[in-house]
Amino acid sequence: MRQQVLVLYLATSAVDSPVVGWSVYDGTGRTSPTTGDSDEPPYKSGVDALRDGWRLFQAAQLIPPYPGSEYDVSFLKHEFFFEKLVEGSESEESDGTGVGEVVDAG
Repeated sequence: MRQQVLVLYLATSAVDSPVVGWSVYDGTGRTSPTTGDSDEPPYKSGVDALRDGWRLFQAAQLIPPYPGSEYDVSFLKHEFFFEKLVEGSESEESDGTGVGEVVDAG
């Protein structure tokens, strides 16, 4: 079993809000995504990732801004971590999609 991790930065703290940034990490070794290698997010929202079999394991903390800093530019704070557990290892041949079979861990 190998883990694939998807980090989505959403417009708000709601899982169904639009994706504004993302990162993908593939523990299978089938793909090697890098920052800025796509202009389009892998999903339009966090809910779309859930519908595709990704499991949400960490949601953004809701931390209110300090008074007077409501409009400061900073890090993307609505960060959600998703995972998929897939069969395979780095030595297996890839079909080029970078997506493996989703395994029910329950």
